Amino acid sequence: MSFGGAEDRLNPVAPAGADETTLGGYTAIHGRAAAFTGSDGEPYTVGVETEETGDPAAPWVAYLVFLRWAQTGSTVMGHMETPDLVSAETEADAARALETLTLHEVRGLLDDAIARRLLDEDTGA
Repeated sequence: MSFGGAEDRLNPVAPAGADETTLGGYTAIHGRAAAFTGSDGEPYTVGVETEETGDPAAPWVAYLVFLRWAQTGSTVMGHMETPDLVSAETEADAARALETLTLHEVRGLLDDAIARRLLDEDTGA
């Protein structure tokens, strides 16, 4: 993401061809994390995280982290993560793979994470 100047952080200069229906495109165009109301009625934002694996065959993985916000939006109340969604040769390749997910797909992954959390709460896991 780039900005026209230091004072222009709320108006990023999106790369040509950026698609706001994808996770990376949304961030590039709007300059902020995509936000969703989860199936539990709570507000969430999403970010891409990467980690080194130590495995030469798949040295990097990427997954999504969903921050759950207070209804006022002023405080993070918790978070959930997806399992590793991709593996790649480089950190940039792993992140880029998740940035191509559509917002619809990301919302589905959020709802899956919420369902797993509720199941864990029900079973005491």
